[in-house]
Amino acid sequence: MFLEEDTRVKLHKLHEVLKKFNCRQEWFLGKPLHDEESTIIHHYAFSENPAAFEYPDFSAGWALSISLVNSLTSKIEEEPLKSDFTIDLKHEVALYIWEDGKGPRLTGVPELCTLPEHKPRAQYCATTVSSHSPVCGQPVKSDNIFVAVKTCKKFHSDRVPVVKKTWAKQASLLEYYSDYADPTIPTINLGVPNTERGHCGKTFAILRRYLSSHVPKTDWLLIVDDDTLISLPRLQALLSCYDSSEPVCLGERIYPVLLCCVSYRMVFSREAVVQLLASGCKCYTNDAPDDMVLGMCLNALRVPVTHSPLFHQARPEDYAKEFLAHQTPISFHKHWNIDPIAVFNKWLLNDKHTEALQKSTKEEL
Repeated sequence: MFLEEDTRVKLHKLHEVLKKFNCRQEWFLGKPLHDEESTIIHHYAFSENPAAFEYPDFSAGWALSISLVNSLTSKIEEEPLKSDFTIDLKHEVALYIWEDGKGPRLTGVPELCTLPEHKPRAQYCATTVSSHSPVCGQPVKSDNIFVAVKTCKKFHSDRVPVVKKTWAKQASLLEYYSDYADPTIPTINLGVPNTERGHCGKTFAILRRYLSSHVPKTDWLLIVDDDTLISLPRLQALLSCYDSSEPVCLGERIYPVLLCCVSYRMVFSREAVVQLLASGCKCYTNDAPDDMVLGMCLNALRVPVTHSPLFHQARPEDYAKEFLAHQTPISFHKHWNIDPIAVFNKWLLNDKHTEALQKSTKEEL
């Protein structure tokens, strides 16, 4: 049985549930999710009928029978895992187990739930989930987070105004970095040309500027793309769970594990930036993928990239509704085919979710 950190389990009820299944058979159990439309995060799999394939919501917990574990162990030993990018691990796990119909599909177990404990129906659940972000103390103050927005000249007129109309209002310290210095925004030209592929050169220039005397000294650095939508109050609450005197890198982790990658929004403690630059880590080209290079450098430094499922590299439309229903998301990414301001107002605005965070923080202190 696999459980996420925020999942609460009733062992006696879980035991009763699992007894219904013969462990000598191959069982893959969980709470089923499915896509309503084909999406990039699942490599547009099952594009003709996305709802045809179900995968587990890890927050509810998921289980494999010992027979299936043995079968998968033999499979991995005989055929090593591919080193492709795995954007959404739960979907990739289900695909790997299913193996184009050779293995079992996910069997839904209604007792594996993502309901909060206080809901009346939760009495029938073996697992429940907290719907709020972790709260570990006072949220980090906004003036202790330096925000770096990566942009370029061609997006100054459409993406930057969205940032300014939405979450930039929540930031105390923010700068826009571009390939062109536009005093009307204003943007800062770091001397790195815009590239169509990766943005390693620009990201490392931001890291160097962060430690320079050009910006106020803060404990935390947030780097985001100009088409990222984010709730800074929710990020401030999440960062209360981490020690900024330690090297911390936080974001959405992309697999394989050997390349601990973070995309579109990256949060660093000052100590992490200090160690990264002191190590001599650098880009092999300006257009190298910054998340991959940073992942390899952090791996060499033995600094873990901490994954949070509350950061999202795509739009809300790209995720199962049931998956987002029990979350208080921190960020989304991409503006195409959506109204980004409406998405921000619906999903990320300082609303009842953030008020609940602030209330629970006061109650704990």
